[in-house]
Order: sequence, then C-alpha cells, then structure tokens
Amino acid sequence: MKRSVLVLAAIVAAALPLGAQWPQFRGPDGTGVVQGGTVPLTWAEDQNVRWKTAIHGRAWSSPIVLGQQVWVTTATPDGRQLSALAVDRETGKIIHDLKLFDVEKPQFAHAFNSYASPTPAGEPGRVYVTFGSPGTAALDTRTGKVLWERRDLECNHFRGAGSSVVIFENLLLMHFDGSDQQYVVGLDKNTGKTVWKTPRSIDFKDVGPDGKVQADGDFRKGFATPQVVMVGGQPVMVSIGSKATYGYDPRTGKELWRIEERTNHSGSTRPVAGHGLVFYPSGFANGQLLAVKPDGRGDVTETHVVWRFQRGVPSKPSILLVGDLIFMVNDVGILTCVEAKTGEAVWRGRIPGTYSASPIAAGGRIYFFSEDGNTTVIEAARELKVLATNTLADGFMSSPAVDGNALILRTKTHLYRIEEKK
Repeated sequence: MKRSVLVLAAIVAAALPLGAQWPQFRGPDGTGVVQGGTVPLTWAEDQNVRWKTAIHGRAWSSPIVLGQQVWVTTATPDGRQLSALAVDRETGKIIHDLKLFDVEKPQFAHAFNSYASPTPAGEPGRVYVTFGSPGTAALDTRTGKVLWERRDLECNHFRGAGSSVVIFENLLLMHFDGSDQQYVVGLDKNTGKTVWKTPRSIDFKDVGPDGKVQADGDFRKGFATPQVVMVGGQPVMVSIGSKATYGYDPRTGKELWRIEERTNHSGSTRPVAGHGLVFYPSGFANGQLLAVKPDGRGDVTETHVVWRFQRGVPSKPSILLVGDLIFMVNDVGILTCVEAKTGEAVWRGRIPGTYSASPIAAGGRIYFFSEDGNTTVIEAARELKVLATNTLADGFMSSPAVDGNALILRTKTHLYRIEEKK
C-alpha cells in the first residue's frame, strides 16, 4: 500500500492564531484532541464551576472560544428566531445577544434536533455562524455588527440542519445535504459570495411499487462536518454525504474521489486522520467504522477502503484518534477501542447513558458526555479504566470546548466554565 503523506488540517491549524483557543467544532484541528493544558478530572454543580450562565432558547450547537469570548448560537424552540451570543470567558457575562434572522415559516426539525445545531467557526475579529438554509452570517466579534449574510443557500433539511462551518484559507466550507438537493459550497469569507458550488455526484433514488422513481429523504439527508487534510502536499476536503464520502479540492470544489456507501446513510460525524488514513463512521443504520486512503481518483470504493469495523460504531458522536488507538462511544454507551492501523478491537465496555456529543482527549484521558448530564472519564490506554464520573444538572447534546486548563461545557440550558481553583 502506498503510504500517503497526510497531516490532519495542518494548513488550517497553521492559519489559526494563538489567541484562537477552540475556534471551531472539535477544536483547532477539528479532531477533539487537546494539545497541552490539564483540564479538571472531577466537577459537580458545587465543585470546580467557575461560572454558569443561562442560555435562552433551545440549541445543540457547540461553543467556540475566541480570545476573551465564548460564542454559541441559539434559536427559539419553534425556529422563528435565530440568534448568536458571546459570553466573557472569564466571568460568564453575556457580551452580545444578537437576533440575526427571523424565519416566517421554519422547516420541520425532528424533536431530537434543534434549529441551531451547526457550530460556528471564528478567527480574530470575526465569527461565522450558520443555521443551514435559514441563514449564514459573518459577525464582528467586538461590535456584534453583521458584516454580511446569506439567505439563498437552500435545501430541505428534512430533519433539521446539523453540518458546521469550516474555515479554510479565504473560504468557508459548508455542506447542504437535503432531501431535495445535496451540494457543497465554498464561500468567500470576506464577502460571503459563492466561490464554488458542487452538487453531490451520488443522489440516492429508489423505484417504488408503482414503478416511479422516489427518493427517501433520510437516505439523502446528511449532517456531517467536513475536514481538510493534506495529501502529498495538497489539501483535500474529506466530506461525508448521505450515500458516499467524497474528497474535494477545497479551493475549487472539484470532486477528486468518492467511496460509495450502499448499506448506510446520513453521516453525522467529522472525520479524523493519521497513519496515512482517514477514519470515520459511515452513518445511522448498520454503522461501520471505515479507514480509507485519501489519495485516490474517481470511484475508489473497491480499492481505497483499508478496513471496516462493524461493532459498537457511533452514528452521532465523532471518534477520537490518540496515537495508534481509536476511541469511540456509540449512541447507547458502548465504548470501543480499536487499533488504527489494522481495525482490530483492543477492548470493549459500557458506560451509563445515551450519547450525541463528541468526546475529547486531554492529558492522557478521554471524556465522554451523556445526554443526561454525566461525564465519564477514562484512561486513554489499552485497557479500560474509569477514572471519574461527573454530573451536571442538565444533559449534553453539544460537544465541549477547551480553554487552556478549563472546560467550556454547554448543557441543554446553561453554559459552564469548569476549572480547578488556583
């Protein structure tokens, strides 16, 4: 096997300033792995909570940390008002509370989803927020001023939007995988104008009992967030659609390769990469974990899948790659550790609860955040060892952020800064 030279999101990370602590979904390089710092092992409502701030509305987007600010998006439960909030990272005081969009007739969103599930992305002076088709905007972080907005990027989200925005060079990379149409776009981050737009090349259709072509929305819908990797010195945008995973040139939108998924649909996670491979769960039903070579051209379904793993694979939480090991929790709390190079299982276990939030790795530990408010901490090792279980008053649908030695946690109702007292 030819070994690709691949560095995960290296060009993205290199462009991020030191002040941008956790500027996008899953951190500076989008992997959920914390570089440096020691976050707390234990906490509770009366332990290691530096501040706790109520966030209005109902939203599952994850917090990001930019300089002195923590940003989140939110929405009214009916989806008619869409907002962005900035909180002071030291005090928890709300700095900006900005209603960005009024939506006269919101699309349907499944009760499990929210109308503000995509996570923002930011850089010095700017934060980019999206709610999918209802609206995308660039904001000045100091004043809260809207610098530009787009409301014409349309698709039927069917179950609600979920894909987060990613900054790459001068572009914002975004997925629009709806039940009616599926495409990816690159927007000029300075103006919001479309630089490129590429339709998905695989569009699931089936023939109904009446002989007519029909399309099941769930088999066309996607929720995943793209990841940029370097392959042979060139950037590749790895993008999970509903019935295929694609590699695109992020500068032009040209499709480079694809791996078709015949048994699954509606991917929701963000890929990770290492050892010359890209790793990702394939979707909701009969999930598989795939390891693929990202250096192909055309349809590489039969040639570039190195291994598949089929037990305990998550449909919503993203996975972690720590050294030679992959750690993951599926939706019902089954933990699995897998050899990254071979796909062989190392160990399996179970923790209480159900899971949507993506885990993080920090200081030799793995943190798993459940929908009922528990966080289970284990050793990042070849044997399962539970180190702590922590509980907050409400559940986690959002993934965590990290700010130095502090955790920024969003429950269903509040934003917390978890930090040991100095």
